[in-house]
Amino acid sequence: MKKNGILNKELSEAIAAIGHGQIMMIVDAGFPIPENAKRIDLAIARDFPDNVTVLKYILDDFIYERCIVAEEQKLYNPRLFEKISGLIDRCPVETIPHSEILENYPDKVRFFVRTGSFEPWGNIILYSGIDAPVWFKKEGVITPDYYKERASYKEKTK
Repeated sequence: MKKNGILNKELSEAIAAIGHGQIMMIVDAGFPIPENAKRIDLAIARDFPDNVTVLKYILDDFIYERCIVAEEQKLYNPRLFEKISGLIDRCPVETIPHSEILENYPDKVRFFVRTGSFEPWGNIILYSGIDAPVWFKKEGVITPDYYKERASYKEKTK
């Protein structure tokens, strides 16, 4: 038995399997996940677990390079936006219209992580990244300018 971290087998396997640039999306209880999509369903009851709790555990195991939420979250649910922004430290939290998330993302997502969240505009899009500081510290490797910020990233200590 695993001692700590993510105990859910499907979620742990998804994090291990996702490749650079692929998308994991943490969604609320009502998000319209396509029928043929890979769904990791963690929802047990209303707001249990919620998106922020699930995000915290995923971030302990997952290297991401982009995070996107609905711009409506920032405008109309600023408390949630602040919580998510406080957890995301590898990049700025980007915003796009909620309608764009519904129209453009469902077919691009490798894994959906469904939570019990009943929170308006609570969905979180994470693009998988690489551990750039490790990849670019090899002897003889020259870090291109567009990777310098990511290559100098330092994990926050807990």
